[in-house]
Amino acid sequence: MSHDPHCIFCKIVEGKIPSRKVYEDDEMLAFHDIAPWAPVHFLMIPKRHIPSMAQLTADDAALMGRMLTLAPQLALQEGCKPYPEGGFRLLCNNGQEGGQEVHHLHIHVMGGPRPWLKG
Repeated sequence: MSHDPHCIFCKIVEGKIPSRKVYEDDEMLAFHDIAPWAPVHFLMIPKRHIPSMAQLTADDAALMGRMLTLAPQLALQEGCKPYPEGGFRLLCNNGQEGGQEVHHLHIHVMGGPRPWLKG
């Protein structure tokens, strides 16, 4: 499924729900989390509706590689200090037992001075 009309992240991709964009291209969108856990906290999502990592296929490898390769650049852009003194955390919850609340694949990118509220 490339779009779920009931998915909040699909609505953000369509522009039906506003977001503070960090990055956007034809395949992915990154935007600030509305309830941040850390001084820097944004989400990276594929524009195509993929419910979780469990639904990824070999066809998604290039997209996921691009997302993970772009994450450090965006973390620095948004205020994280460089490695090794600085850094950031990537988190991807999958399924109910994995803590996933929105069933559209998303990667949390969090960083900045600690302690954070969570994690």
